[in-house]
Amino acid sequence: MALQRTFIATVVMVATVFGAEGASAGVAPRAVQAPVAQATAPTAAPAAATTKQSTTETTAEPVCARLKGAEACVGPDGSNRPGVTIEDTADDKMHPAVEYYLNGYLGTKYVIHNLARNGEVRGSREIGRTVTFRAALYRGGHRVKYGRWKTVRNIAKYPVKRETRVSPAAAQDRSRVCTSTKGAATTCFTERATVVFACDTKADQYQARAEYFVGGDPTARFEIHQLAGLNTCGKAEHGDLSVSMYRASVFDHGRRKGSRLYKYN
Repeated sequence: MALQRTFIATVVMVATVFGAEGASAGVAPRAVQAPVAQATAPTAAPAAATTKQSTTETTAEPVCARLKGAEACVGPDGSNRPGVTIEDTADDKMHPAVEYYLNGYLGTKYVIHNLARNGEVRGSREIGRTVTFRAALYRGGHRVKYGRWKTVRNIAKYPVKRETRVSPAAAQDRSRVCTSTKGAATTCFTERATVVFACDTKADQYQARAEYFVGGDPTARFEIHQLAGLNTCGKAEHGDLSVSMYRASVFDHGRRKGSRLYKYN
């Protein structure tokens, strides 16, 4: 009888120990899962840091406007397309151009025609604090297609200042060379720290334009369209690049009304 009681007590003790071990085994998976959750939570921080870094890097990238056959961009000095540029992206009979305004002033429009071949880029490093630009396609002297306007701000480290109160007389005083067409359009420029003026000298419905090349490069034609009216001048800066060919022209919107042959500087 005593032996039977001892056997029963032993069985109870074994069952109790087994039950305790089973309970511990059942809790163990939950205890292991908690550290896993704690380990995965911090991985979100490096992802956020990566996003922040990539965003900082993209601020140095140019802003571009595209057409089929043309890509116009405005970028900071540290980018692969500094200033305002236009790239020819198609091998066809048309050439691309970038049209732009500086510093929010609509009285003067600037145009750079890329007359080089497919894949070539032309442009100017001299841009304002605000640049409103678009890409266009030309066949000869006629614009056949253009895109939407885009505006970028505070992208230039040394922006061109806005200057809209230059009269034709003041432009001539500040310049070394001037030429005129029928008393309606005058093109003047300086020799050092090259500045080009396009001046409207007649009260009519036509606009004055300066058409010129700089640095002896015949594959990039620059234009200043003066839209503000009588006795006003538009100004473009070209740094150390000197004017190589130039002329003054009069236009009725897109139609040429008068000009002389290009002169060589």
